[in-house]
Amino acid sequence: MIQYNFDEPIERRGTDCFKWDALQSMYGNAELLPMWVADMDFRSPDFVLDAIRRRCEHPVLGYTMPSDAYWQAVTAWLQKHYNITTDKGNLHFIPGIVAGIAYALLCLTQPGDKVLVTTPVYPPFLNLPKDSGRTLITSPLKITNGRFEIDFDDFESRAVGCKLLILSNPHNPAGTIWGTEVLRRIADICERHNVLVISDEIHADLTLPPHRHVSYSTVSEAAARHSLTFMAPSKTFNIAGLGSSVCYIANDDLRRRFFGWLDALGVAGGNIFAFTAAEAAFSHGEEWLSQMLEYLSENVKTLGLFLKDRMPKVKAVLPEASYLAWLDFSDYGLTHEQLKDKLINEAQVALNDGTTFGGAAYECCFRLNLGCPRQMLLDALNRIADSIS
Repeated sequence: MIQYNFDEPIERRGTDCFKWDALQSMYGNAELLPMWVADMDFRSPDFVLDAIRRRCEHPVLGYTMPSDAYWQAVTAWLQKHYNITTDKGNLHFIPGIVAGIAYALLCLTQPGDKVLVTTPVYPPFLNLPKDSGRTLITSPLKITNGRFEIDFDDFESRAVGCKLLILSNPHNPAGTIWGTEVLRRIADICERHNVLVISDEIHADLTLPPHRHVSYSTVSEAAARHSLTFMAPSKTFNIAGLGSSVCYIANDDLRRRFFGWLDALGVAGGNIFAFTAAEAAFSHGEEWLSQMLEYLSENVKTLGLFLKDRMPKVKAVLPEASYLAWLDFSDYGLTHEQLKDKLINEAQVALNDGTTFGGAAYECCFRLNLGCPRQMLLDALNRIADSIS
């Protein structure tokens, strides 16, 4: 069995890498330690890189299409991991999940329609509805015993009159696993109020043991009837730059409507390397993923112990899935600007600003990416602790 090395530092500067090479434009300092953009600093798997190299040996990179082997790899993965029994007829390639959500908004809603999200949440969930002329409705999450929870009284009251819910499952930030009971309750509310659901499950594969991800469409007939599920190998296997995602829809009418719209746009073609990489990842990725999740789990434990020892005032929501943690520094008595100044100018660490996940309510919060070699994580944490002590 191959033993993968997730402690290996990978130099990413100078590769047009957004996480590292956009620091100057985004933060005004190219030397910050980047713990923000949601990709990992681990080497992409050898079996994916080898598949791409083999494809590059052919001298023509012309128009391509998803092969039967690609679809077999995707459907086998969905069946094994998420109990989704399907064939390629219920699936559609999309060039990235953010793009897929934008397409769904344009296809399934009209300008002015209300779109519901729970906050704090991945910023495009907030920006896409507003930028497309829809009306954004937000339902704030609660934190109970260190976990995000849905305030269902508030959620249902805000769902009335909404056309669509964009659900982050697992939730981003902090990878909260919703579980069957919560998802069924969401489905019951959305069915009752005629709300369509986009379930963004891009972090599903990153569910950390012993937690178990539940795909939204599988929890009830109602959920399957009114939902679109988006998944991708991009976060799982650190291949986000290839733009390879897939949409699953169980409902015939909804599927014909959305997939027909996608086909009219001509976005099913993808690219050679998106298909090649996804097929290799889903066909050969089980052992790599198992080892990577074990490493991430240790990073989460490392973060939890460090916070308890060095930054006990930080109120954290630690991931049950993904490599993203939510840190609340409000007990330090510092303003938003003071916290930003300390993190950027003293600690020299780049985190995601909590206000981008839902506004001023999160001005003392930041999202930390711990998908990196452990020494890099400890370096960042020590810098942060020294700056606010």
